[in-house]
Amino acid sequence: MIAASLAPLAVVIPFLGAGLAFLLVRRPVAQRIFSVSTLAVTLAVELILLLSAWIQGPQSVAIGGWAPPFGINMVVDELSSLMLVVSSCVSLAVLVYATGQGMADGDEDGPISIFHPTYLILVAGVSNAFLTGDLFNLYVGFEILLTASYVLMTMGGTGPRVRAGVTYVVVSVISSMLFLLAIAMIYAATGTVNMADLALKLAELDDSTQMILHLMLVVAFGIKAAVFPLSFWLPDSYPTAPAPVTAVFAGLLTKVGVYALIRTETLLFPGDRINSFLMVVALLTMVVGILGALAQIDIKRMLSFTLVSHIGYMVFGLAMGSALGLASTVYYVAHHITVQTSLFLVTGLIERRGGTSNMDRLGGLARLSPLLAILFFVPAMNLAGIPPFSGFLGKLGLLQAGVDLGTPLAYVLVAGSVLTSLLTLLAMARVWNRAFWRTPEDAEHPDPILLAAVPDRVPRGTSGRTVAVKAAPAGAKAAAATAPRTTMNVLPKSMVGATIGLVALGVALTVLAGPLFELSEKSGQGMLERTPYIEAVLGEGAAEGGGR
Repeated sequence: MIAASLAPLAVVIPFLGAGLAFLLVRRPVAQRIFSVSTLAVTLAVELILLLSAWIQGPQSVAIGGWAPPFGINMVVDELSSLMLVVSSCVSLAVLVYATGQGMADGDEDGPISIFHPTYLILVAGVSNAFLTGDLFNLYVGFEILLTASYVLMTMGGTGPRVRAGVTYVVVSVISSMLFLLAIAMIYAATGTVNMADLALKLAELDDSTQMILHLMLVVAFGIKAAVFPLSFWLPDSYPTAPAPVTAVFAGLLTKVGVYALIRTETLLFPGDRINSFLMVVALLTMVVGILGALAQIDIKRMLSFTLVSHIGYMVFGLAMGSALGLASTVYYVAHHITVQTSLFLVTGLIERRGGTSNMDRLGGLARLSPLLAILFFVPAMNLAGIPPFSGFLGKLGLLQAGVDLGTPLAYVLVAGSVLTSLLTLLAMARVWNRAFWRTPEDAEHPDPILLAAVPDRVPRGTSGRTVAVKAAPAGAKAAAATAPRTTMNVLPKSMVGATIGLVALGVALTVLAGPLFELSEKSGQGMLERTPYIEAVLGEGAAEGGGR
């Protein structure tokens, strides 16, 4: 229980760090060092929480000494602690990446000084959402991270970012209002918002009331998780933000919605009442999302559609309603947070080196930057589910859960997931072929600098913001003389290092698949039983008579 008492620090440390980082607004170097150190300390605390949950199972801590179901409590179990650790690893890598970008660009177009405190508030909101044991505090966690995300998305004040931010705000406010209305109705019906207490009291309501409350939460969380058809807002919102912001949004924000779906579906509304509905939603999310990705020529928009598509895999596992399905979902969420964020960071490097993320203008990047090619190839194959990467292992578990269920709809979902995986591979292959493999001369609208660039003309070890590139004397390369972009950006070491670290973490999910799947299976079994969570919050014997 000593370890569980550290749970509030996962929220408090980033919050306090945000305040102190704001005080350092006129000292950017100190602010950067302090922000990175704050996240590193937060990650260390969360690793302790993960180890404690792994060994001892679910644990709860009451904030302010108010015993549940009164007051606020935080619950550390296998699911919440794993999500905390993975999200903080990703957040730390993105912050290092953003810091490198800001230093290289002089904070002109990259993250400005207000970025760091806002970013830490975002991390605090995510941590609060993962740890909370009651619905209202979950709502507070969502509002904290969404408020911070508004600022981060519109940072720079450009027209496209403001327009995308308006759409994002409107959709998020609608989702939050629906969630808040659902909380009010649940409290009116049961007299509590504590999730462990609700796990017992919701079962006493009549079926129609339960279904109304159930569907309201599903829709509210479905918007936040970007499941079809509630995902229309995402592809137009995320790509306009700065590269680090897009990366952390893609990795974390939708997964908080997925987490909320998993928690409420397994704890508050157990059983298979809407599993068929969730299967249909999962299938449409996977297929429609990946078809949208294949229609894109911009890498960031393509990745935004694949993000939507692979949310379907997580809903797939949840809809199976089995221990294997839930375990595979937990593992797949951890995998996808890491890999999707890696791909967006790599896309930021592609845009920096090639001057664009438009595939029609890119070419020759494999020759120009072999390291960049490797950094894209590894997470791309991981996302596509190529053996032996973690994407393959997670999808294999989901497919097995579908086959074990054995219903006609489950088999359709299995076939749809295989098709989605193949189409994901096709989408990744298109990026590889166009941006990395072909020569710049073969591009439909080639970038003049890429046409002029030859690897041995870029001095190794060159520091600074840009490196001049000689224009070609004749032919198509002569366009470089009149091109707006006359220099090629050098990739800062901190940006490349952060990306390498996150790609390596994705590979580590494969190397450590055995213990991670063991943890995921323990989490899935605990979610099905519900008793360990309920008794961790309300005390031993509280779950008697309140099972499924």
